[in-house]
Amino acid sequence: MKINLSAVVMTLNEEKNIGRCLDSLQGVVEETLVVDSYSTDGTKEIALEKGAKVLEHPFEGFVEQRRYAVQKAEYNHVLVLDADEALSTELQKKIAAIKNNWKYDGYYFNRLTNYCGKWIRHCSWYPDKKLRMWDRRKITIQGENPHDKIFMKQGSSTKWIKKDILHFSFPSIESHVKTANHFSEVAAREALKKNKKIVFVIHVLLNPFYTFLNKYFFRLGFLDGFYGFVICSISAFANFLKYSKAYQLRKAHHA
Repeated sequence: MKINLSAVVMTLNEEKNIGRCLDSLQGVVEETLVVDSYSTDGTKEIALEKGAKVLEHPFEGFVEQRRYAVQKAEYNHVLVLDADEALSTELQKKIAAIKNNWKYDGYYFNRLTNYCGKWIRHCSWYPDKKLRMWDRRKITIQGENPHDKIFMKQGSSTKWIKKDILHFSFPSIESHVKTANHFSEVAAREALKKNKKIVFVIHVLLNPFYTFLNKYFFRLGFLDGFYGFVICSISAFANFLKYSKAYQLRKAHHA
C-alpha cells in the first residue's frame, strides 16, 4: 500500500539546526510540519523558507507538545524528528521504499550521535533504537517530562530498519552540562508531581556510580576515547543531579 507521509518537528530557538533537519526531509515526505514554541531567533523564518508549514503553540511539556504536534499532522502516517536530527542518505532511500510498500504499523530506526564533532558508537548511545515512524492511529504518546515516549497499541506490528538518523547533539561539553542541569530540574519536578519515592542510598549514591560503570565499561564507552569518558561522566552526574534535586524537593514538600 502506497501512503503519504507527514514529518513533524518541534522547535524552540533552533536556527542552528532546523535547516539541516528540513533539508534531509526534502523529497521524502509529502508534508513537513514544524510546531514552534514562539522562537525568538530565526527558526520560524528558516522553516518557512524551506517550505515547511509552521504552527506556533505554547510549550506545556515535551509529552504534551508531542501529542499536539502529531495530532496536527495532515496525514495519519507520521515521521518524527527532533530539530537537531537529520535523515542519513541511506535512511532517506529506505523510507521512500517503505512508503511504496507500507507493511507495518510502526518503524524503528537507529540513531547515530555526533558529540563535539565525533560520532559516538558506544556509551549505550548506539544503535539507540528509536520508534520514529508510524500510523498515528496505532500509537499512544506517554512518558515523563522531559522525555516523551511512543507506545504501539496492542496487536500492532513493527519493523526495525537498521539505517541511521543522524543526531547532532552537543557542539561543546558546556552545552551538554547545561542541558543535563536543565533536564534534571524538569525530571525532579516531575518525580515530585508523581510522588515518586527517592531512596538516598540507592538513587543519590549508587545510581550515578552504576550509570558510569555501565556506560563506560559494560557498554564500551572507553572505545570512544576522551569524549566517551566525558559522556559517561556527565551521564552519571546528570542522574546524581536529578535524584538529588528530587530528594531535596520531596523533603521540602513534606517538611
